[in-house]
Amino acid sequence: MKRLWAPWRVTYIREPGPAGCIFCEKIKANKDEENLVLFRGDLNFVIMNAFPYNPGHLMVVPYRHLGRLEDLTPEELCEHSALAVRAVKALKAESKTESFNLGMNLGKEAGAGIVDHIHTHIVPRWAGDNNFMPVLAETRVISESIAEIYRRLKPLF
Repeated sequence: MKRLWAPWRVTYIREPGPAGCIFCEKIKANKDEENLVLFRGDLNFVIMNAFPYNPGHLMVVPYRHLGRLEDLTPEELCEHSALAVRAVKALKAESKTESFNLGMNLGKEAGAGIVDHIHTHIVPRWAGDNNFMPVLAETRVISESIAEIYRRLKPLF
């Protein structure tokens, strides 16, 4: 039997998360590179997913801590959408793909890992990126370090 090691995932699996909201904590810390914050808008920010589905997995997050989409103000929603478009453009320029999944998991039953702070996922996709590993081994293969992807994306914002 061959083994594929993904030791970086153990932090996510074993360590308890912060007592509060991870998004609120990261944006308050003012350590953007360490916390993978790529851009701060007026009402929302763009952050890399530390446990990505694919390389370059980004999220657009409102500053306000709220768990319901319908609680966003029109201004927050407008900027949220504009930042999603900006993220797609940056990823297209950096990753040379034209395919993406964009989405929100609203509520625990819908698969939200962070239920009380809504966010939109932007996941770049390539032909053949979805293979047997997630299904059979519950493992994602990320071919590049998150820090390197951050360094390439940051100037695009």
